[in-house]
Amino acid sequence: MSDLHRALVENTLPSMEPAETLNAFFDIHYYPHCAAISRRPRHTLLTYDKHLRHTLGPLTWQDLTTLVVNAWLRRQVQLGLENSTINKHIFLLNRLLRTSREWEVIPEGVRSPRLLRKLPTGDYRQRFLTHDEIQRLLSACEQINHPFLPLFIRFLLLTGARKGEARTAKWRDIDVTSAVWTVPRTKNGRSRRIMLSDAALDVLAKTKNRARELGLVVAPEEYMFVNPRTKTRYDSFHIAYYKARDLAGLSDVRIHDLRHTYASLLINNGVSLYEVQELLGHSSPSMTQRYAHLLPNRLHSRTEIVSRILDGACG
Repeated sequence: MSDLHRALVENTLPSMEPAETLNAFFDIHYYPHCAAISRRPRHTLLTYDKHLRHTLGPLTWQDLTTLVVNAWLRRQVQLGLENSTINKHIFLLNRLLRTSREWEVIPEGVRSPRLLRKLPTGDYRQRFLTHDEIQRLLSACEQINHPFLPLFIRFLLLTGARKGEARTAKWRDIDVTSAVWTVPRTKNGRSRRIMLSDAALDVLAKTKNRARELGLVVAPEEYMFVNPRTKTRYDSFHIAYYKARDLAGLSDVRIHDLRHTYASLLINNGVSLYEVQELLGHSSPSMTQRYAHLLPNRLHSRTEIVSRILDGACG
């Protein structure tokens, strides 16, 4: 029984120790709460330990001033960290400061430092593979000594799925009859359905055959992409993928760019942004709007519709 469960059963309150420093607040109050409700508490812990524990962490609330917090931010910039990386640290610190206020941890009369603004990161990076680049990448994957890399990469290209969704998928999530893959829990915490094309179903059939050839168990509760060495899902495909992309001369292409490529292929072939939003599982239209720049030629052709109607009316 966990400490939290025991506390609830025994009807006792969690630790009421004072949190005189940021470290004390994180260790006694914030992280236990995070571990209970978050999907990735370890990521939060690692970020805090590496970038906050030995800098701002030992400071009392009185010493944790806006001036000190901005000096901490400036130091990270001087260390040469990417703005996008620093923004993740800013996000955690802001969340800690905001939560400490909500939970009334900061002593009365002590002024909490202002929340930090995120640093500019420039335009959102998008990389779309051409037809030639797709063929080069798939060919390179076949040349890498990896039992599932070619199938995994082809599956991502055919579904637009996130690598984590495919890596943790189980056979029970696939409904071959309706050609639907149900992702139990996505990045935003919700479930979603992914429509499977005939080509995607063919990849899954080949994946299943490959698993049997390797002596792996293929059952509903098993992962689709199983590491033959560990007999469980892969922790990552990155090492093998990096070899393949370098071999293909595509060193700037991330695995996530396959998802961008899937979207671009759909839009450039007449699929609406609304439909792309549904297929990618975006929770809001604004997330799909980043692909709007792919539409101009098609939108221009749509203006001719009104021209033809008016020409007909005038004629």
